[in-house]
Amino acid sequence: MEYDIVIVGAGPAGLSAACRLQQLAKQFNLTLRVCIIEKGSEIGAHNLSGGILDPRALNELFPDWQQLGAPVTVPVTRDEFYLFRNEHSALHWPNSLLPRTMHNQGNYVISLGNLCRWLGQQAEALGVEIYPGFAAQEVIIENDVVCGIVTGDHGLDREGKPKAGVYTPGIELRAKHTLFAEGCRGHLGKSLLSRFNLDSRVDPQHYAIGLKELWQIDPSRHQAGLVLHGAGWPLDNANPGGSFLYHFENNLVAVGMIVDLCYQNPWLSPFNELQRFKHHPVIRQHLAGAKRISYGARAISKGGLNSLPEMIFPGGALLGCDLGTLNFSRIKGIHTAMKSGMLAAEAVVDQWMQNKPEDTLLSTYPVRFRNSWLYEELYQARNFGPALHRFGTLSGGAFNLIDQNLFGGKLPFTLHDTRLDHACLKQASVTRTIDYPTPDGQLSFDRLSSVYLANTQHVEDQPVHLTLNDPSIPIQINLPLYAEPAQRYCPAGVYEVVDDGKAGKHFQINAANCIHCKVCDIKDPAQNINWVAPEGSSGPNYADM
Repeated sequence: MEYDIVIVGAGPAGLSAACRLQQLAKQFNLTLRVCIIEKGSEIGAHNLSGGILDPRALNELFPDWQQLGAPVTVPVTRDEFYLFRNEHSALHWPNSLLPRTMHNQGNYVISLGNLCRWLGQQAEALGVEIYPGFAAQEVIIENDVVCGIVTGDHGLDREGKPKAGVYTPGIELRAKHTLFAEGCRGHLGKSLLSRFNLDSRVDPQHYAIGLKELWQIDPSRHQAGLVLHGAGWPLDNANPGGSFLYHFENNLVAVGMIVDLCYQNPWLSPFNELQRFKHHPVIRQHLAGAKRISYGARAISKGGLNSLPEMIFPGGALLGCDLGTLNFSRIKGIHTAMKSGMLAAEAVVDQWMQNKPEDTLLSTYPVRFRNSWLYEELYQARNFGPALHRFGTLSGGAFNLIDQNLFGGKLPFTLHDTRLDHACLKQASVTRTIDYPTPDGQLSFDRLSSVYLANTQHVEDQPVHLTLNDPSIPIQINLPLYAEPAQRYCPAGVYEVVDDGKAGKHFQINAANCIHCKVCDIKDPAQNINWVAPEGSSGPNYADM
């Protein structure tokens, strides 16, 4: 099938690009055939964010978004920040001593999935073709030019052979320009970085895992618009991260944790850290008597400007978190992803207006990016993450307070962090083991019951989408050196070391549990695990996340 533009991924970046393309096509009397491919079963099924929206990009894309019924209805009413000292105590930190980027006045507490569903409606009304349930499996490259993508086959058995009566081959979707908006650590974006050497001149990308639960709470405890952030316990400088709790509509509360994937202790389990964190008195008071209704997890690209690769290559471009546009100093990436998509769309229309649609390089995309508020925002935040990694929570926080509040993020130097996240892991023999409490079934839960709330579904006998470069490494190398950390860093119980007695230990992959967070592709110390897209419509089906 032939299109003018194919977009991979119906997240905020891809949908904003599609909407802006058709808006400009109408403005300049152009005819553009635009197609979006989305691997989730529906738009929003795979979208997960903490849920604070800066409406700046939305204001630009749809100035009348309120009249159009955008699901953006809960303004932030109060910011609170806590420094958690231990499992019993916390210091309520004054807002005046926070970096200005941590303030949320003018922002909204939202569900990213619901925002994307609404953006999808706007895109279709503008003439965009959207195909959920189709995973982009490989990139079409001819003469070193990206010419589109191939969707994955449906109806293959575990050995990759067609199943009688249900097999449907993948489809080639060809385009003059292909925009990749798969989100953090997209498997096609990863291959494009390598193929075109896009990240050779920048710092390594840095990542975190974000875990989130949605709770229905007692109306008497609900405080619509309350935003709570935290640092400290149960994490520390060697294993850094933070926490959040947001009150939004319909008596719903989102609670979660962000764990930097540069953490050192192989015994650490991000999932279990979240479970014990909820027992802290500051958090427990919000959740007492409440019901947990949803769970999810996702990797986060947090390297910012220092890790931003080249954004264009012959035939296409990277957008949003596939590119790495999240502003970690604000813990926000929705508005930056949207803006990157809009800038890429404007670059496409530039070439069409110049009667050069056959040009393979979207050369004005980097120029537009450099001249935009998106670049300025990421530039001002460039030292935030490296300062925390280098100096720790308190000293790094003090540096960021001075940098952001006194210098506006424009200190005359740039800090760098060139360590690879997976290389930060220490050996199990020199690190402390962690004894996590048994879940109580009221505030804390096990992984399998949590995966159930992610509504994840995979056809059981399809090819395993988590592949090993060397099947011997988990047992022969990772187990003796790192106690095989995949058992703990995976938030869905995908990986197990099973002892079959006489047969010995083997590494088991429960691919049907996967919630598509991509953490295994990032944190494995041997870089032995490759995440690729499973059959379309597989994975989580998030509601209100």
